[in-house]
Amino acid sequence: MTPKVPKKSQDNIYSLVKKAALAAQNKKAEDIIILSLKELTSVTDYFIICSGDVDVHVKAIADEIKKELKRDIKPWHIEGYQHLHWVLMDYVDFVVHVFQKETRDYYNIERLWADAPLERIRSEDS
Repeated sequence: MTPKVPKKSQDNIYSLVKKAALAAQNKKAEDIIILSLKELTSVTDYFIICSGDVDVHVKAIADEIKKELKRDIKPWHIEGYQHLHWVLMDYVDFVVHVFQKETRDYYNIERLWADAPLERIRSEDS
């Protein structure tokens, strides 16, 4: 019989989501949004979506998120780190998408999840 693993509380998950978004903000990520997918899919609870200017910027954002979360949670899977146009960091309960602007515009995943409640993280300059 497999042991039951207690599900993380929604408050704990959301605090990690906010921590990831603020880590992105610390590296000057642009247009940071959090989509709440809890009511729409069982795949994950949240998407964090943000943009960087160039591949070095995308790498810095992804590295900062990973660094800030490493004490609390480790990514289950990371994709796109080789080319840095779209880095996907899967933490199971939430997924972080770090895009270059052109790639984000092309895939427009915000439109695909348009029914999801959206929270915009304002830049420190706003």
